[in-house]
Amino acid sequence: MPLLRVRAEIEDRPGRLALLTAALARRGANILGLSVQLGPDGVVDEFIVDVPGREGDAAAGLHRALAGAGGVRTAVVPARPRELVDETTRALVLAARLRAEPDALPDVLGELLRAPGARWAPAAHAAAGAGGETLAVPVGERRAVLLNRPGLPFTATEAARADAMVRSALPAAGPPPASRRAVLAEGTAVTIRPMRGGDADAVRAMHGRCSLETRRLRYFSAKPAPPRRALERFCEPWHGVTLLAEGPDGSVVAMAHLIHVLDPGVAELAFLVEDAWQGRGLGRVLTRLLVELGRDRGLVELRATTFSENARMRRLLTALGGRTVRTEEPGVVEVRLRLDGRRGGASPALAGWRGDRHL
Repeated sequence: MPLLRVRAEIEDRPGRLALLTAALARRGANILGLSVQLGPDGVVDEFIVDVPGREGDAAAGLHRALAGAGGVRTAVVPARPRELVDETTRALVLAARLRAEPDALPDVLGELLRAPGARWAPAAHAAAGAGGETLAVPVGERRAVLLNRPGLPFTATEAARADAMVRSALPAAGPPPASRRAVLAEGTAVTIRPMRGGDADAVRAMHGRCSLETRRLRYFSAKPAPPRRALERFCEPWHGVTLLAEGPDGSVVAMAHLIHVLDPGVAELAFLVEDAWQGRGLGRVLTRLLVELGRDRGLVELRATTFSENARMRRLLTALGGRTVRTEEPGVVEVRLRLDGRRGGASPALAGWRGDRHL
């Protein structure tokens, strides 16, 4: 029986994966491997299956079956028995090889993503980003690795994996400092640092200085402030990362969150900026910083749920490449910001948060 690698993109809704597996079962396909990745408009489910019949007929039949089950952008390509390995172990072995042979990076990335074409290219190619059958992976400021995989387009998750593999060979930058100074466009300096356990009173005081409308746009209700237990949870690593911005007088003037969610490779983005500090570029500084932290954590996508009327939040994220999608709740939208494993040029607002790293 032929061994095939099958991909199909589906809506990110409960029960959709079950429809695909049922469609595969009706074709007699035996599922030997499964992974879930992010696609342009939903999730990409990838299967390795063996299926009865001739390879060409089996592939055509799977295409039809998955289309009937709601799958789009379906791809079916031959697979090899050696691909049925533990993916985590395979990635660790490749990372160890790369540490010993940095010049083998194109070969390592090609093997990681099962791309037969892999070569060095100028850094300008990195602007091509993810998508389609070609992927450019930036390496430092001058070079990139260009990957090509006919018949099986790259996903954002794979781009993030490639970026993480590159970073595994870069010199360690060390932990980020506990705080840093950022200068806003109009010249005011603020201090940005992770939230700590003793910050609850200062954060609650900042909420008290925010207008009812500002709190409503953040929490979907004009609540005075989160309860103390919720503020303590913001400091726990399993929850994510919460950053505070302090004004020149030391008072907390903004709070930004990178919150872990159940979707693989995804985190939720949320902000609260005191009214007097809105429109001064602070939200942009915090967003760019969270994007960099998200990439360092191997995230593929950041999402923010907001009122459709919140034009300031939507403009902030769409200016960085986010796209707005409707939700099932009237008047509420979700802005999705794809990271795609890309590491663009560091923003001046980020200088000093982490050192430059080159392969």
